[in-house]
Amino acid sequence: MQRVTKTINLQSGDPEEKRKEILMYFHNSFDLEEKLFETLRGDDSYFLRADPLRHPLIFYFGHTAVFYINKLVLARILDKRIDPKFESMFAVGVDEMSWDDLNKAHYDWPIVEAVRSYRNKVRNTIDRLIKQLPLTMPIGWGNPFWIIMMGIEHSRIHVETSSVLIRQLPRDEVVQTDFWDYCHEQGISPENELLPVPSGQVKLGKVKDHSIYGWDCEYGSRKVNIKGFNASKFLVSNHEFLKFIEANGYHKKEFWTEEGWNWKEFQQAEFPRFWIKEEECWKFRTMASIVNMPWNWPVEVNYLEAKAFCNWLSKETGINLRLPTEAEWYRLHDQSNIPDQPEWEKAPGNINLEYKASPCPVDKFKFDDLYDVIGNVWQWTDMPIDAFPGFDVHPLYDDFSTPTFDNRHNLIKGGSWISTGNESTKHARYAFRRHFYQHAGFRYIETDQPVILPENLYEEEPDVTPYCDMHWGEDKFGIPNYQKTLADLALNFTEKNSRQHALSIGCKVGRTAFELARKFNKVTGLDFTVRHLKAGVAMQNKEYCDILSRKKVT
Repeated sequence: MQRVTKTINLQSGDPEEKRKEILMYFHNSFDLEEKLFETLRGDDSYFLRADPLRHPLIFYFGHTAVFYINKLVLARILDKRIDPKFESMFAVGVDEMSWDDLNKAHYDWPIVEAVRSYRNKVRNTIDRLIKQLPLTMPIGWGNPFWIIMMGIEHSRIHVETSSVLIRQLPRDEVVQTDFWDYCHEQGISPENELLPVPSGQVKLGKVKDHSIYGWDCEYGSRKVNIKGFNASKFLVSNHEFLKFIEANGYHKKEFWTEEGWNWKEFQQAEFPRFWIKEEECWKFRTMASIVNMPWNWPVEVNYLEAKAFCNWLSKETGINLRLPTEAEWYRLHDQSNIPDQPEWEKAPGNINLEYKASPCPVDKFKFDDLYDVIGNVWQWTDMPIDAFPGFDVHPLYDDFSTPTFDNRHNLIKGGSWISTGNESTKHARYAFRRHFYQHAGFRYIETDQPVILPENLYEEEPDVTPYCDMHWGEDKFGIPNYQKTLADLALNFTEKNSRQHALSIGCKVGRTAFELARKFNKVTGLDFTVRHLKAGVAMQNKEYCDILSRKKVT
C-alpha cells in the first residue's frame, strides 16, 4: 500500500477528479488501519486491555468502521444499517471519561473475524457511496462528502491512538513488521540551550471555508499578542530527562502539581512509561520492539511529568521555565516559516509517516534555529483546550470537542511521526487528559508571562447553559419547575409500585432523572445530545454544576 498520503483540498478542483482523490484517500486510510493491527500477534491480543481505563483493542478495530455508518445514517445519507448491534456496541467509549463503564462483564465482544467481516462490508458501502453520490465543489459542512471525510480523518486519529495502546501491550503480544520499522539512529544527546523568540501577534483558528477538513474546535478566531520569550533549541531528550530522574525528581512532591503527585503515587511511577529498567541498564519500548535506550531521542511523557520536569529545572537553573501555551507554539511555528500539509512537497520533519515508525534524534530536523517545531513527537502545552470565538458545533458530531472543554484536557501541538491527515496540519487541535500517554514530549520556554486559563468551561457552552438554568435554576414567572413536576407526577403515579427501574427519555441535563432517583432503585437517562448528558454526569460526580455554583445555587 502507499504509505505516504496527504489530506485533500476541499475547496477547489474538478468534481470527478476530486471523487477519485477521495476514493483513494479512503482506501489508503482503511488499509493503514489494517496494517496497524497486523502488529498484533494473534486474535487473543485484540481482547487485552493495554490501559485499564481504555477498552480492549477489538473495540477500536470496530469503532472506526461503525463511525462511518452511524454518521451517514444520522445524516440520512444511508437509510439502512449494516449491523445494529455492532453499531451500538462499538459506538461509545473512546475517551476515558468518568461516565465510561469499562466493566468487562458488560461487554460480549465478537470474534475478530466477525469484526473484520463487518469492516469489509463498511468498506464496500463507503466505496459505493463515494462512486455514486453527487459531488459538487466546494465541499463544506453540509456536503455529504464532508461526512465521508469526517469518517476518514476520524480513522486516522485512531491509527495514532491505537498505536499508543499497542505500544503498551506486553512485548510478546506484538510483532515487529517492516512496514512499522523504527528509526535505527542513536547517538549522544546534544546539550539543550535557550534561544530568543521575538514578540509578535499570532492569529489562532481558521475560517469555515478553509481549504482542508477541520474539526469544530479548529474554527473561529483569536488574536494574541505574544511577549518575546526564550525557547529550548531541542525537544527535551531522554538523556536530559534522565537528570530529573537521577535528582530523585519522582520522589520530591515540591516539583509536582497536586494532580500530578496524586497520579504519580497511584501509579507508583518512577520513570516514563516507555522506559524499561533492566538492572543497571535502560531499555526503550518502541511501538513493537524493545531497544537500547536512544538517549538522543525526545522523551515521551504525559503532561504531569513534563510539568514536574519544568518545575525542577526552574529550581536548578534559577530561571522561570514552563511549557509553552498554544499561542506561543504558534509563534514558534510562524517564526519558522513552515509549509502546511498538504502544500509541502516533502514533510519538513518526522511526521505524516514520511520517515520512520518511531521518534528519531532531536537534532535531525532543523527549522531555522530550532528543531522539531513540528513532528517527531507531539508537544504538550500549558493550555487546556477551549473554544475560539465563533466556535460552532457540527450537528453530526456534537461531542467531538465540547466534553473536553473542562480545564482537564491539555492541548498537544505539532504532531508526531504517525500523525497523518488533519493531525499533521498547523491548525490541528487535539487535547488529552493530563495523565494520558500519547507519542508526546515537550520543549520548555523561559518567560515571565503567566498562563491564563480559559474560562469557558463545558457548562458555559451556549447550547447547554440554558438547560442547566431551566433544570436547576430558580422557578420562572411563578411557574413550578417543569422537570421536577414531571418527576413528581411519575412518583405519585408509581407510589404503590416496586419502583425498580425508571427511564427518562430526552433527559437533557438530568433534573427529572435525579428527582426520580430519590425513590427508584435505578434510573436511566437518555438524550440525543451527549453535550447535555455530560452536564448531568458532572452533576452526578461533583454534586453541582459550575454554571450554577457561580449563581450560588446548590
